[in-house]
Amino acid sequence: METLKQMPREFIYVALLFALFVVPKVLQRYRVPAAITSLTLGAGAGMGLGVFQDDATLKMLSTFGIVSLFLFAGLDVDFAELRGQTVVLVQHIVIMLITLGLVVAGAVRFLDLDLRTSTLVGVALVTPSTGFILNSIDQLNVDPGAQIWVKSKAIASELICLIILFATIRSTSAQDMTLASLALIGIIVLLPLVFRLFAAFVVPHAPKSEFAFLMMTAVACGAITYQLGVYYLVGAFVVGIAAQRLRKRMPAIASERMLHSVESFSSLFVPFYFFVAGTHLRTENFAPMALLTALGFILVAIPVRIASVWVHRRLALGESFKKSLGVGAALLPTLVFTLVIAEILRDRFAAPPWLFGGLVVYAVVSSLMPGILLGVRVPEESDELLKDQPAKV
Repeated sequence: METLKQMPREFIYVALLFALFVVPKVLQRYRVPAAITSLTLGAGAGMGLGVFQDDATLKMLSTFGIVSLFLFAGLDVDFAELRGQTVVLVQHIVIMLITLGLVVAGAVRFLDLDLRTSTLVGVALVTPSTGFILNSIDQLNVDPGAQIWVKSKAIASELICLIILFATIRSTSAQDMTLASLALIGIIVLLPLVFRLFAAFVVPHAPKSEFAFLMMTAVACGAITYQLGVYYLVGAFVVGIAAQRLRKRMPAIASERMLHSVESFSSLFVPFYFFVAGTHLRTENFAPMALLTALGFILVAIPVRIASVWVHRRLALGESFKKSLGVGAALLPTLVFTLVIAEILRDRFAAPPWLFGGLVVYAVVSSLMPGILLGVRVPEESDELLKDQPAKV
């Protein structure tokens, strides 16, 4: 270990890059998502080797990762598509909120947590990680029709849970809630104006600068919402939605090409986010109490979430068992959302190590389940060729 620390820093970073971009690809054939591999590598580096802990460079790269992931999720929101599925999505949200209420009540009763902490735990357990799901859905054996439903349900659920997350964290006082809400509303109101000014005064003199502007705007808004206590994800998601809403007036800012560029940027930096999250893990996070807590989360939350989607879709749409199960299983991953909330609980709510560890283990298991239940689709050569072709604007 001491020998590793004495190695030139450049060699260590090269080894890390190789590990983050090669090892996950090797393990994907065994149905292990790349994000899980990166998280595990980070845990090994932090707990086993004692390296890369509090590394400023990796922290900056991880910020780009989480921001780009939620920017991509926001850009992929299609409100016209959501409106076309309004009835089913409203029913889905109502069922999700009922499930969330039951989980919160259970956390208060059985884990002896206060209401705010229990609410955050509930959100961590039931909220699908849209960015993670959108990045991995093509690798699963899910038919295209079901993929559309998975995407819509994940986006709708995340929109609602982001509001709940914001309200819960800022609910310490009426004044605190008011000021934070005004700040967030200010961001939402000003973003369209900022985009229009950029399109009018910058783009004509600096063509092809939209991507850099979009990314830096997402980072800036993410930093603001981080200071509001709701991490980078809210600001980045709002920027993505604002850009998507201006798609008709500013086609380049939310075009298919831009979406592909943000997705590619995200795939480059997201591994650093999961790796850094892994370096924050400690051995006490996996004590018997943490593992027992995780087991309880897994045995209760995962079956309830699958069953609620399956029963709802069978009754509302008359779907087959296989298709309904596919939608329910594909919505299980909570990795990013749970990791973010677990860190908020640890840093801002002084959550005990067993709760933090239980949430992390649950996040990993829930994100492994789609590959186990549905299987991984092996892409055909024609799929890869089409994927590599540039998207049309």
